[in-house]
Amino acid sequence: MANTHPIPELLAPAGSLEKLKIALSYGADAVYLGGQKYGLRAAADNFTYDELKEGVEFAHKRSKQVYVVLNSFFFDSDFLELLEFVSFLESIKVDALIVSDLGVVDVIASNSHIPIHLSTQASCLNSQSGKFWKDYGIKRLILGREVSIHEAAQIKKATGLEVELFIHGSMCMSYSGNCTISNFTQGRDSNRGGCSHSCRFDYDLIDDQNKKSSFFMSSKDLNGLSLLDDFVKAGIDSIKVEGRMKGPLYAASISKTYKEALNYYSREQRIDAQKLSYFEQELNKFTHRSYFPGSLDTPAGLDSVFDERDHSKNQTRVFGTIIDVVEDKFFVIDSLTKILPKSSIEILKFDEGIIKYTIETLRDLNDQELESTRPNQLIKVPYIPGVAKNNIVRVLS
Repeated sequence: MANTHPIPELLAPAGSLEKLKIALSYGADAVYLGGQKYGLRAAADNFTYDELKEGVEFAHKRSKQVYVVLNSFFFDSDFLELLEFVSFLESIKVDALIVSDLGVVDVIASNSHIPIHLSTQASCLNSQSGKFWKDYGIKRLILGREVSIHEAAQIKKATGLEVELFIHGSMCMSYSGNCTISNFTQGRDSNRGGCSHSCRFDYDLIDDQNKKSSFFMSSKDLNGLSLLDDFVKAGIDSIKVEGRMKGPLYAASISKTYKEALNYYSREQRIDAQKLSYFEQELNKFTHRSYFPGSLDTPAGLDSVFDERDHSKNQTRVFGTIIDVVEDKFFVIDSLTKILPKSSIEILKFDEGIIKYTIETLRDLNDQELESTRPNQLIKVPYIPGVAKNNIVRVLS
C-alpha cells in the first residue's frame, strides 16, 4: 500500500553519550541532549565538549540528527559564555538548538546559522504566538503539552513552521513546565535545571474533618501510541519522547518500539489491534506510572492524576550488552547484574524483532560453568543468528 502521509521524525532523549548511541542504534531519527550548562536536566550526565563532538559524528555517520537544549531561563551572567558555546556547536555541525528565551534566540540568530527550535518552555499554544516566533527566525515549534494533535495541525497550517509534540514520557503538573515548587521546597530552581520533582511527593491534605495522604499533584505518564494515526494524518513533523534521566534499557526499548510502530504504519497505513497490543506490551516492560494520552485528544482531567504510591513494576531489567560476536560459534555478554542458570533473556535486535533465549548453563570465557553471574563479568553464550555487537540484553524480572 502506498504511503500517502509523511512519517514523523522519532526524537529520543539522550542523557549521556552511551544513551545517544543506544537510541540512534535502535531507530531514533534524532536525539536531544544538553551540554554542561543551559539545560533543564542538571542531574543528567550531560555532555562535555568532546562528548558533543563524538555524539554528533556518530549521528551524522548514520544520517541522524542531534539537537542541543539551551532552554533554561537565563540571567545576564549566563550570556557571558553563551556565544563561545554556540560557536563551538556550530563548528561541530549540531543540527538545531532548542531555546526558550527571546534574548538567547537573538544571540544565536545573529551569530550563527544553526536552526532554532522553540522549546516547550516558551509555552507556545496558538497560531499567533507561532507567527511571532517565526518572525524571529524559529524553524520548529515544540508545542506545549496542553495542545491537542488537532490544534497542533492548525498551528502548523497557520504558521508554515514544523511542529513537534511529545508522544511519551513523564508529564509535569505545571503549565508547560513553568513551575517554582522546587525553588521553595528545596531551594532548587526548576526552570534552571534543578527540579526536585516535588509534585511527586506524598502530601497531607487537611480540612476540618480529616487528614488524607495524597499524591494529588503527580501526573500519570504520557502514552500516545494509540493515537499514532492522528499524529501522522495531522502532519506532525516530530514525535518526541521524554526521558533524559532514564537508563539505557529505556533508551533502547522506547526507541525500538516507536520506530517499529512507525515502520509498520508506513507499510500498512494503520496499526491493527493485534500489533497495537504488542507495542503496548513492550512499553509496559519498564517502570512507569499509569499511562494516559495527556491532552493529545481531549484536555486532561481528574483522571490524569497519579494518586498512587507505586509505579508499574519492571517486567524486565538490563542483563548486559553484547560486546563481541564470533559468527556460528558464540557471543559475549558483559553482564551488569546477577542471573542464575536457566534464566530467560531477551536480545533487542537493532532491526525489527526480539530474540528470546533461555541460558541453560552459564559459562565464563574459559568455558568454566558458573553458579551465577556477577556484575562486570563476561559471559559466553552459544551463537544465535541475528545477534549483533552492542545489542542490549534484558532478563525477565
